[in-house]
Amino acid sequence: MRNPLIKRLPRELKSEFGKYLVIFLFFILVIGFVSGFLVTSGSMQVAYHDGFEKYNTEHGNYELLKEADEQLIETLEKENVTIYENHYIEKRTKDFESTLRMFKKREEVNLECLMGGEWPALEGEIALDRLYAQNNGVSIGDTLKVGAKELKVTGLIALPDYSALYASPSDMMFDANMFGVGIVNEDTFESFGKGGYHYSYSWKYDNAPKDDEEAREMSENFLEVLTDNTVVTEYIPEYSNQAIHFTGDDMGKDYMMFIVFLDIVVAIIAFIFAITTNNTIAKEATVIGTLRASGYSRGELIRHYMTMPVLVTLFSAVVGNILGYTYFRMVAEDMYYGSYCLSTYEVLWNADAFIQTTVIPVVLMIVINYVMLVSKLRLSPLKFIRRDLSKRQKKKVIRLNTKIGIMKRFRIRIICQNMPNYVMIFVGIFFANIILLLGMAFPALLDKYQEDITSNMICEYQYVLKAPVETKEEGAEEYCAGSLTYVDENGREEGVTLFGIVPDSQYLDIQLAGKGIYISNALSEKYGVLEGDTLKLKEYGDDTYSFVVEGIYYYPAGLSVFMTQEYFNETFDYDEDYFNGYFSDTEIEDIDDMYIATRITVNDMTKVSRQLNDSIGIMLDLFFVFGVLMFMLIIYLLSKIIIEKNAQSISMTKILGYTNNEIGGLYIMSTTIVVIASMILTLPLVDRIMEWVCMIMMSEFSGWLPYYVPVSAYIVIVVSGILAYAVIAFMQFRKVKKVPLDMALKNVE
Repeated sequence: MRNPLIKRLPRELKSEFGKYLVIFLFFILVIGFVSGFLVTSGSMQVAYHDGFEKYNTEHGNYELLKEADEQLIETLEKENVTIYENHYIEKRTKDFESTLRMFKKREEVNLECLMGGEWPALEGEIALDRLYAQNNGVSIGDTLKVGAKELKVTGLIALPDYSALYASPSDMMFDANMFGVGIVNEDTFESFGKGGYHYSYSWKYDNAPKDDEEAREMSENFLEVLTDNTVVTEYIPEYSNQAIHFTGDDMGKDYMMFIVFLDIVVAIIAFIFAITTNNTIAKEATVIGTLRASGYSRGELIRHYMTMPVLVTLFSAVVGNILGYTYFRMVAEDMYYGSYCLSTYEVLWNADAFIQTTVIPVVLMIVINYVMLVSKLRLSPLKFIRRDLSKRQKKKVIRLNTKIGIMKRFRIRIICQNMPNYVMIFVGIFFANIILLLGMAFPALLDKYQEDITSNMICEYQYVLKAPVETKEEGAEEYCAGSLTYVDENGREEGVTLFGIVPDSQYLDIQLAGKGIYISNALSEKYGVLEGDTLKLKEYGDDTYSFVVEGIYYYPAGLSVFMTQEYFNETFDYDEDYFNGYFSDTEIEDIDDMYIATRITVNDMTKVSRQLNDSIGIMLDLFFVFGVLMFMLIIYLLSKIIIEKNAQSISMTKILGYTNNEIGGLYIMSTTIVVIASMILTLPLVDRIMEWVCMIMMSEFSGWLPYYVPVSAYIVIVVSGILAYAVIAFMQFRKVKKVPLDMALKNVE
């Protein structure tokens, strides 16, 4: 026999259509968004990892001061490695400000993926990295002026060793706007001469390492042989190469972030459903008692009350996944292709995404609602008929001071009677504020960082030379530059830049003497190195240097160490008058490009904020929108429950002569007080959580971004919440006005 309770479901859907529609649409949006990103991220990660074999990605690369001869190559290859020439030339572009790194067409290692157009076959042709070209408005067929030459763009490519465009392993962030890579044929490559020429080589082990630990050991052994036989200027094993691994690591973190985000949202909505069902049970207590007395089991009633929440979640998941594999997948694809230099990929069925966006939400909904229903329906039929739903003996009503005004006492009573709903509002606002602050904090943090960088630069132009070269540029000040590696307590390595500066430097206000050093505030804050500590840094190989920290210098641009030029040369065994760089506030034009290793300007220093804005700007906007929508949904549903739960009391107050405005001042104002208090009280805790999240995130980056959120961001969050709540309050006031006067008389017990 068909269960007659099924006939109630269409009527319930019709009577609560607004509630179910809002939840349905919100669920579709969230599940579609998360599904799209999980599917795209998963498919791209498969293509990324398969690309190591498909494109024969290197196991590492190194750069030498001069070209390696055959004897050196033979010596190195005795270590069970194969050496590949991977020389490149760096030139400045003239049409827009950027540095372009050009390679010959690869034939054996780090093979390119052609994304569009054709390979450069003739002299004067070039194929550019797709993202770099896109960011600078360059299309196939355009002519690009590089150095003194004009090159025609014939194709767009992706390089496996530059999936993230890091110009240097010590860079804090890649820069797909002002740094790019491209390939040319051999004739074009040779025509540039030796200006900006780098003797770079890639290697592959004959037997690939099984994991990073083995790779580290093999890399250190190979480096020892390398440094014993030649002068190494740069050495990057594949496992620590950000240009290769940052993309894959970051997509993996995105995957987990979206899963956690979805689970939190589903859990909150499930609790709201549970509270809604609890309110329905309270309204239908007499009916439930009669049904139980007539022979209906608890299981039948539990299944009945769970049906609508589960069906709404299931249908939302199905529609959301369809949108995830279509529209939202393309949104995610555009965001990933707009951030990373990824090769082509194929959309794959993602079983894990299906479990995370369909199975787990439905299971969460079932479990949370089932636990609540089992607890609630454990009462006897007689108690339901008597509408006595409390499990414990009622406590005495809290006595309120009669000196408190009647309206204020009334609001306090309303808040106390609806405490479970208001607690849920507090929790919901807490999570909504986390999402809102995430959308607000990072843009502000990046803007502040960029402002600090530009206002605390050492100079306008910073040059690193391949060898000491004199200049007649007025105001140019020589210095020594080098780099060492800091190893933290977890064994993670990070590059640190060393500056050897002249006494009484006109560019750095540091009083150095003897063998003490100053460190940048970025290095101090990231690793907790303080004045008076001993800083240990490691060189390529096993050489370790110890320095006593005399002070902290405010230099947020990077992890840096400052010492006297004399101490620098003494430490690293250079001649007394050695230098390899210039500080200058004007561009130096009398040094040939072939002697310049690196030229650093304000654009190079602010690449972190620019690239992060490009990479996550759209995502942060989406988080802000989701935060506002989640805030509105929670307030709407729970305030709706409060009005419905107190409908009889509202009807009675109308009979007693209270106006709709006065009743709104009681019931809606009570919710308003809780909402505003929740927004203000949760912000300090949310701020702490965000600071902790930022510290974890920045520990994974090279360099350091100090946590910063301006007061204006909190004001925007509070104002956005108040405006969103104003819309909800208006809707609930209309609901108060519709409560009939005769409800109180019809339901007199």
